[in-house]
Amino acid sequence: MAKLPTIRIRTRRKYYRLIFTGLMAMMMSLIISAALIIVKTGIHDGFFMTLMHSWGLAFIFAWPSAYICAYFVQEQVLSRIEFY
Repeated sequence: MAKLPTIRIRTRRKYYRLIFTGLMAMMMSLIISAALIIVKTGIHDGFFMTLMHSWGLAFIFAWPSAYICAYFVQEQVLSRIEFY
């Protein structure tokens, strides 16, 4: 079996939080959008298009809120906990 090459991206450390929260918001908004559509209407014709529209709208709100929450948790909450 052929071994696929690993893709690596180099970027500055200061972009870590932005990239991390962006990826988390993308995955979580997809999962939550899909779950809510399935619960509300079930899987139907046009489900994929409804999901893409809902996901795009959810992501617009998810990324800034994830960025703010990640900053708050890292700077205000985790700085007060002693880890050993």
